[in-house]
Amino acid sequence: MTEVLISAKGLAKNYGKKQALKPTNLEIPAGRIVGVIGANGAGKSTLLNCLLGLSDYEGDLQVMGMNPLMQRAALMEQVCFIADVATLPRWAKVADLLDWVAGLHPKFDQAKAIARLKTTTVQLDSKIKALSKGMIVQVHLAIALAIDARILVLDEPTLGLDIVNRRGFYDAILSDFFDETRTVIITTHQVDEVEPILSHAIFIRDGAVTLDASMDVVTERFLAVDVLDNQKAEAEALRPLYGRSLLGRTTYVFDGVAPEQLKTFGEPRRVGLADLFVALAQ
Repeated sequence: MTEVLISAKGLAKNYGKKQALKPTNLEIPAGRIVGVIGANGAGKSTLLNCLLGLSDYEGDLQVMGMNPLMQRAALMEQVCFIADVATLPRWAKVADLLDWVAGLHPKFDQAKAIARLKTTTVQLDSKIKALSKGMIVQVHLAIALAIDARILVLDEPTLGLDIVNRRGFYDAILSDFFDETRTVIITTHQVDEVEPILSHAIFIRDGAVTLDASMDVVTERFLAVDVLDNQKAEAEALRPLYGRSLLGRTTYVFDGVAPEQLKTFGEPRRVGLADLFVALAQ
C-alpha cells in the first residue's frame, strides 16, 4: 500500500471574515508530483502555509504523521521549500548563503551543493545581486537538491524566468530529486508548463478545491469532443461541463461520459488541464 505523506480532513483557514481556504479533504501519497493550480489569490499559498506550519488552521492535518503547527521543527527536517526565485538575500555571497543553510538544515549536504555549482557558471564569491535569474535558479537548485527531504514544495518557482531556464529547472527536479519515496508539490497558474510532469492535480478556485485527482483519473474521467451546430442539442443532452463555440462548431467537455457515446459527434480526446480548469470554474 502506498504511503500517504499528507492527509487533511476539513482543513480550512479564515482571515477575519474572509474564508481563504474552505473545508478541504486531501490525501497526497509518496512518489507523486502534485500540481496545485489556481489563479492568483485562489488559496494556493494559503494551503501551502498550512502544510508547512506557517499558518494556523481549522480541521485535522497530518504531514508525514506530524502536526505542522505542533511539530514544525521536526517536520522541516523532512521538507525543502522554494518560493519565488527572487527571495534570496541580494547582498549575500553564494558561499555565505550555503554556510547559513548548513547551519539551519540538518539534512543539507553542503559539499554536494558546492559540487553542483562548480558545474555551472556561478562563482561562490559572487553576490546574489550580481547573478542573472538563470544563475539564481542554479543556486536554488543546488540548495534544494542537496537537502535529503521527503517533500519538496515549490511555490510559483519559475516566475520571471525564460522558457529555457523554466524547463531546465523542472528537468533537474525530475532527474536529481524525484523518486518513488518522495513527493513534489508545485503551486502555479502556468498550467501548460507543468502538466507534462504531473502525476496528480489539485484545482483551487476562490478557496475551494474543485478537483483532487490523479492524472490517470483525469485522463479517463474527462473528455472533449468537437460538435457540429446541428448536433448541439443531442450533445447538450449529455450535460457537458462546458462548451466553447468557434467557427461553426462547439467544443464540449464531459465528465464521466463513455467514449462510445461521444463518438457519435467525433473523436473524443483527453482534456488539457488548462481547459479543464476553465470548465470546472463554470
